[in-house]
Amino acid sequence: MDASMWIAKTGLDAQQKRMSVISNNLANVNTNGFKRDRALFEDLLYHNVRQAGGQVSAQEQAPTGMMLGTGTRVVATEKLHAQGNLISTQNALDLAVSGEGFFQILQPDGTIAYTRDGSFKLSAQGQIVTANGGLLQPALVIPPNSESITVGADGTVTVALYGGGQQQLGQIQTARFLNPSGLQPLGQNLSKPTVASGVPQVGVPGQNGAGKLVQGALEASNVNVVEEMVNMIETQRAYEVNSKAISAADGMLRFLNNNL
Repeated sequence: MDASMWIAKTGLDAQQKRMSVISNNLANVNTNGFKRDRALFEDLLYHNVRQAGGQVSAQEQAPTGMMLGTGTRVVATEKLHAQGNLISTQNALDLAVSGEGFFQILQPDGTIAYTRDGSFKLSAQGQIVTANGGLLQPALVIPPNSESITVGADGTVTVALYGGGQQQLGQIQTARFLNPSGLQPLGQNLSKPTVASGVPQVGVPGQNGAGKLVQGALEASNVNVVEEMVNMIETQRAYEVNSKAISAADGMLRFLNNNL
């Protein structure tokens, strides 16, 4: 009888973790380029009381076994990299990736992090940086006499100069991963590669499966609020059911204690 209480407890723990995942999704509904998470469950080890196919007599075998489960757990959280809606901003430094690919951002320790958030700014030196000052790679410097900036679908950056004339500054490259769900989130809309994600495949936007760049737009979060609310209600009901299972087991034990 005690086992049922512990089994229900694993259900409570798992549903609490799922609620944390849902809460994080809803909290980031307005985060540029955010990809929603989902919790993945698995059942725990089974107590094998009788093996299926075991001999019950000299000529007979048990068609089914008797295996008692020990509960569940959240084994992983997975980011779903579906495309978010593209929102027009009319800001020349707002860039969105339409398709696969991540912007490359230089970190203070010299490593490269990856993001889908293309809300870039200009530093005092004319460099293209994130809202937190991370330098876009490959690095581009906008001349101080630039009148306007144009970013092509293939990442080509061109500026129009005061007094006439144009200047091509370089090309923004994006990185793709064989398994983007294997990236490790770092916060600040950044992720870093892991063994599971594979090595980054850096290339020109719009080529070899990489998504094109859209200037003057940002990718919104791919969180569906209605779906997350439904998941929240489902999680709440599952949590309540596991709580009632503990109460029922406690009542059965109390009955035995009072009547035996």
